[in-house]
Amino acid sequence: MRRTLTEHDARRFLVSGPLVLLTTKWRSNQDVLPVAWTMPISATPPLVGVCVHPSRHSHDMIRYSEEFALNFPGPELLNHVAYFGSVSGREVDKLAVAKLPTFSARKVEAPLLEGCVAWVECSVEDAIRLGDHTLFVGRVMAVSADDEAFNETWLLTEPEARPLHYLGGTSYATLGARLEAHPPAPAGTSVGDEFERLRVEEAERTAEADRERE
Repeated sequence: MRRTLTEHDARRFLVSGPLVLLTTKWRSNQDVLPVAWTMPISATPPLVGVCVHPSRHSHDMIRYSEEFALNFPGPELLNHVAYFGSVSGREVDKLAVAKLPTFSARKVEAPLLEGCVAWVECSVEDAIRLGDHTLFVGRVMAVSADDEAFNETWLLTEPEARPLHYLGGTSYATLGARLEAHPPAPAGTSVGDEFERLRVEEAERTAEADRERE
């Protein structure tokens, strides 16, 4: 059974990547905003994109400072994320109210948030108005991550070190498991034979694991 949805539901299909807490600083003011609409744009030079609505306080903070930082929260910051998205930085100093510790970035003035699992520091390369949002293109200046969270890919070994994903509304999630693929054999080998070999090996490993549990 297939259900017809509205065109606005397409965004919910695409926003389940890691959510970020975008931090900014302009003069003596600092702000933090949850952002789900993010993307890699270029490998060389390293560029990332974040979409921010012009009504957001962080929007002008990014424009004026021409830099920002992306903080990747884990599940322990779930309630902080929900709070940061529910109030405006024009009215409340969110970081002061939340009492979430920060530390200095290496390349930008925006603060970095303790309790996150990874951090990306960016200067603004471009700002493009697309529909009702602005796409800020950031040039990556510095990157760091928790050893338990990331090593070339997200590790997903420790529940508290998994990045938080936004599903919509007040619903969030974390990834559950890593799956390792076995690509087809190189040229000259029968793809069918190679997949059959991998299937047999997987069956043998499963049978061995079952025997060890008995």
